Amino acid sequence: MNNINKYMQSLKPEKRAIPEKSYTREDWQGGYQSLTQEFDYWIDDIEGQIPPELQGTLFRNGPGLLDINGQPIHHPFDGDGMISRISFVNGRAHYRNRFVRTEGYVAEQKAGKILHRGVFGTQKPGGWLANIFDLKIKNIANTNVIYWGGKLLALWEAAEPHQLDPHTLETLGKEYFNGVLSAGEAFSAHPRFDPSSNQDEGAPCLVNFSIKPGLSTTITIFELNLAGEIIRKHAHSVPGFCFIHDFVITPNYCIFFQNPVIFNPIPLVVGIRAAGECIKFQPHQATRVIVIPRNSQARQTKVKFWETQSGFVFHHANAFEVGDEIVIDSICYESLPEVEPESDFRQVNFETNSPGQLWRFRLNWGSETVQQEMIESRCCEFPSINPMCVGRNYQYLYIGAAHEETVNAPLQALLKIDLKSGERQLWSAAPRGFIGEPIFVPRPSAEKEDDGWVLALVYDATHHRSDVVILDASDFNREAIARLHLKHHIPYGLHGNFTTEVFI
Repeated sequence: MNNINKYMQSLKPEKRAIPEKSYTREDWQGGYQSLTQEFDYWIDDIEGQIPPELQGTLFRNGPGLLDINGQPIHHPFDGDGMISRISFVNGRAHYRNRFVRTEGYVAEQKAGKILHRGVFGTQKPGGWLANIFDLKIKNIANTNVIYWGGKLLALWEAAEPHQLDPHTLETLGKEYFNGVLSAGEAFSAHPRFDPSSNQDEGAPCLVNFSIKPGLSTTITIFELNLAGEIIRKHAHSVPGFCFIHDFVITPNYCIFFQNPVIFNPIPLVVGIRAAGECIKFQPHQATRVIVIPRNSQARQTKVKFWETQSGFVFHHANAFEVGDEIVIDSICYESLPEVEPESDFRQVNFETNSPGQLWRFRLNWGSETVQQEMIESRCCEFPSINPMCVGRNYQYLYIGAAHEETVNAPLQALLKIDLKSGERQLWSAAPRGFIGEPIFVPRPSAEKEDDGWVLALVYDATHHRSDVVILDASDFNREAIARLHLKHHIPYGLHGNFTTEVFI
């Protein structure tokens, strides 16, 4: 994709002096240590002031354990899910964390050793003889957490959700949505929240999917009402193997990118490789875009396929319809960052890997063509937008980014992009801070799209702790409104969401 013209606006110079290289690998590695303790306390160490209007709860999920009783896991995506909850009320904040008590977590903590193979390379001790023919999947519930329909759900895309008590974070059991979801059926970790559903007279709904891969792949679409009930479910078969982590919606469509990969199950079956190590990127194959109608009144009622240049997509920012086009904004990589056997994820060489970059794709119904352009060449990941703009034309995007413009590096900054004017604003935690996914929270009664706050967790290598950072979403050139210093670090997480409900 590098031969396509790109544009990028220059950023204002930083106020602080930053070394030529904005990080050290040793600092970055500190965020990949296990957190074994579970905490429950009011956050008293605060720089700045929490906005009194900021009322609600930020839930975060991610791998809290990077080892089992000293036995290291091979990849952080194999780590047991740990929920962090930051509650904001009356200008104060409260922190609580708790591990999701999945069957696998409970068994391994009792045994004090690894009992299960991981999707991304973790093997049971004992070599291939201990792993051969063991295809059991451990539901680690570590990827996302949502509050919907009065239920707090920890999500992992290869199996059913776990329901938690939002007040205590106690694990209540697996969630099957009144029997609509069957035992072991997948429910993706990347739902999309439609703020105004065409099929529900403008009421909000949650849209999600599941993948059942094979020689052909079944994609199942779920739509849930405000009561948390699955009110629509439909399955579609698409040719070929699909490795899909995320998707986007418009009022009429669900859009998926079918990455050009192949899967060889033999090393998995004979116990010498994990499933993630059996996926290989195919650079000479096209990336396929799959568009599935959400309802029978859509302009097109059949599944539609487009092909575009080879690349790999983990996450999307948003999609919307304009005339005869569907526009999709996505984070694209030149290839899949493959998980190598015997490798150590803490020793990754950022400089030799291709960065994620923000691209815009335009699917045209009339010409059946795909046009694409690079929006942001800076290394970036974890896009976030105003939730009222999901599936609609939008102006502002917030994303984790590298501090430097031209290198692949850990995420140390938050970047605000004005998609209409092209203006960029960068807030950086370099040289010793490392950023997670930003979450946009609208200000109550906000009238402008960027009127609100951006919340993010920052790992502070200087103090080996994490900060909850609150930024003014309308102006990243300002200093942080508040930095809430936790008493400990939170291992680098994946995804989370904010709700206006307060749980303490």
